[in-house]
Amino acid sequence: MKKPTTKKLADSSKKVAKAKPKKAAVAKKPATAKKTVEKKREVGAVKTKAISAVVAEVAKPVKKAVVRPVEKEPRRAVQATVSHKVEPVEAPVARPKTKVVAGICGVGRRKSAVARVWLTRGHGVLVINGRDYEAYFDTPKTRLSVTEPLRAVSDASRYDANVNVQGGGLPAQADAVKLGFARALLTLNSDLRPALRRAGLLTVDSRVKERKKYGRRAARRRFQFVKR
Repeated sequence: MKKPTTKKLADSSKKVAKAKPKKAAVAKKPATAKKTVEKKREVGAVKTKAISAVVAEVAKPVKKAVVRPVEKEPRRAVQATVSHKVEPVEAPVARPKTKVVAGICGVGRRKSAVARVWLTRGHGVLVINGRDYEAYFDTPKTRLSVTEPLRAVSDASRYDANVNVQGGGLPAQADAVKLGFARALLTLNSDLRPALRRAGLLTVDSRVKERKKYGRRAARRRFQFVKR
């Protein structure tokens, strides 16, 4: 290895002389630490003074309000002033009911129709719900069935029949009136039973429309079958 020359040694010695020594870390002065502690104490003292002032205000006794009794004035009679005339309310118009005539009564039923027949002494007049039977029943078949007891028993023409019938249709009402008429004649005179039984006027027709079943169009009618 080559030995360093004198020039290089001199240069290196100059560089070392120029380099300054590093300063040691200076510790904090104790005076600054004392100042921070004193500031914290001052702030704490201010806070305690403010809290004590608030507590003193809250602890002050509250003055109670004096309640004085109020003198009640005597009540005065109030006169109602009506600015308009009050008209009386009209009662609802009720449907005219058929007059019930005292006499022999017979009840007849057919399907959902119910007929009550009252017989009184007369000349064979047949009134149904306040109207003549020919005006009430509009078909010859219903009129014939209503007057059948008059043709079967000759004594029936000596009585007037006042009928109150409701429910069902006109054919069912006609059969109900026929049965009620025959039963009223039977209560009037029990000797008429053979003649009324022969004419079939005491037989109760208990047939009623059959109810619809689930999954069918009617009581027994099924839906149309679709093959394709």
